[in-house]
Amino acid sequence: MTGSGSWKLDGRVAVVTGAARGLGAGLARRLSDRGMSVVLLGREASTLESVAETLHTPTHVVEVDVTDDVAMGFAAENVQRRLGAPSVVIANAGVAEGGPFETSDPRTWRRVVEVNLVGSAVTARSFLPGLRTTRGYFLQVASTAAFGSAPMMSAYCASKAGAEAFARSLRAEVAHLGVGVGVAYLHWTDTDMIRDVDHHAVLRELRGHMPAPARRVYPVSQVSAWLARGIDRRSAAVYAPPWLRLAQLGRPFFPLAVDLLSRRELPRLMAEHSFDQTGLLGTGGRVEEASLAHPATDDQGELRKQPGTAP
Repeated sequence: MTGSGSWKLDGRVAVVTGAARGLGAGLARRLSDRGMSVVLLGREASTLESVAETLHTPTHVVEVDVTDDVAMGFAAENVQRRLGAPSVVIANAGVAEGGPFETSDPRTWRRVVEVNLVGSAVTARSFLPGLRTTRGYFLQVASTAAFGSAPMMSAYCASKAGAEAFARSLRAEVAHLGVGVGVAYLHWTDTDMIRDVDHHAVLRELRGHMPAPARRVYPVSQVSAWLARGIDRRSAAVYAPPWLRLAQLGRPFFPLAVDLLSRRELPRLMAEHSFDQTGLLGTGGRVEEASLAHPATDDQGELRKQPGTAP
């Protein structure tokens, strides 16, 4: 399903959240290769700047919490002033945790929803004025968790289902303005978040009970290529890998299948394993954990200029 067809990206501006590593960094490289100036948003300025140094086009870094409305508003104003209105905005920032809901840490559980869902909405709200100007494209990075909720992943599944619903609602609101909105459905992608999976029994068992094709992990380079193709086409839905499009057909039956499997397997698995809380996964997750312990007080979303870029 596509929007208004292919469009020329060379010379335009792209904004990517969660760009310090993993898929966000991969997408930044893909869009830079297409000739776009790229704005990298995230929590770690030094890591973002390292990514920026690998790009070939004008690049700016914004150290910002995507859930902070005020800081994101400042960031959007700075992007508009220094680079111009964005044509592509990718809400990629995300975190995950696993474990039984009943014993989950309320702050950690809430943070997953705040980053994955609220952060996406704040990103859209902040950059929509620019996207209206360029008749641009907003891409919401979601997950198969949006249509295949799993036990022990309640915050992540709830947040991704919410992010999908938000993006679909937004699409209907802004279509008449010429702004395209897409949802990217990702499966297992080789990021540091996913590499943490096998370190935790709850997630290792979750993945182990999937059909063999659904357990495959795809490299960031391939996933970013699939998403970049969707951006080229202004697609309403982007599937990474593409065969996930077929999984949509089985969506009405997934809840029943998950319920039946969980009733059969969870009692045995919980007797064999101690399903402890994972905390926020990956390096980015640990940065978020640190922010919960030591909230920032001076984050104003200032834009950090890279050497050799436009003033």
